[in-house]
Amino acid sequence: MPIQFGSSLKSLLAAVILASVSMIGTSALAQTPAAPAAVAPAAVEAASAAPAAAPAADAGKKAAESAASPYGFEALLKDSDLVTKTVLALLLIMSISSWYVLIVKLLEQAKIGSQSKAAAQDFWSAGTIQQGCAKLADNSPFRFIAEAGLEATKKHEGLMGHVPLNDWVTMGIQRSVDRVAGNMQGGLSVLATVGSISPFVGLFGTVWGIMHALTAIGISGQASIDKVAGPVGEALLMTAIGLAVAVPAVLAYNWLVGRNKNVMADVRAFGGDLHAVILGSVKAG
Repeated sequence: MPIQFGSSLKSLLAAVILASVSMIGTSALAQTPAAPAAVAPAAVEAASAAPAAAPAADAGKKAAESAASPYGFEALLKDSDLVTKTVLALLLIMSISSWYVLIVKLLEQAKIGSQSKAAAQDFWSAGTIQQGCAKLADNSPFRFIAEAGLEATKKHEGLMGHVPLNDWVTMGIQRSVDRVAGNMQGGLSVLATVGSISPFVGLFGTVWGIMHALTAIGISGQASIDKVAGPVGEALLMTAIGLAVAVPAVLAYNWLVGRNKNVMADVRAFGGDLHAVILGSVKAG
């Protein structure tokens, strides 16, 4: 018995120790944090590329929707008929013409302004009218007027001699001044024409687009928005284009007319002073 009891006690102690060791090991394993799983490089690249790809995809979608829109200017150029394209071509020609006239006239007015300053500095300081003319540029309107006044004094003979010299010189200078004024007015009629008729040309395109809308309603038998949106959008675009051509032309016309008045005031003043100088030199001679 003692021997069996000791063996049983030893066996029981060994079992308890083994159970304790097992429980401690299990607890330690449960508290140990699990190692992070390895992330595939491809998954990381895909995740980082996803935010960058999203805006690009949205932008591409928006661009595709804009390009496919049947109501924009591109659709007007693509889907319009020959009449609408002809109206657009006319409006384009009018717009180019008005901007060309505006640029040319501004350069011309600036050039005459500089020539007026040159005439005030060089012409009146010369000893004679011939010497003053030689100091001016060949294409200067002030030289043209001065030469016209001199020519009037040289041709005062024959039947023309019956006209008093004062009146004859006045007539010669006035003709030259009127010639300069006519050249200054050149091109302004283009601006006036464009500003007057381009809204009506655009209105014709508007009426044509509305007629297409009514035709689409008659063919489909229903006034749904998808049937009339395209033609109505075309009509509104033609109205807007006509106004966009007319407004700059009208503003340019009024602006250039005001600038012409200032330039012609200098030209007429020069002619009046020249008339007095010519008569004074003739009487002195």
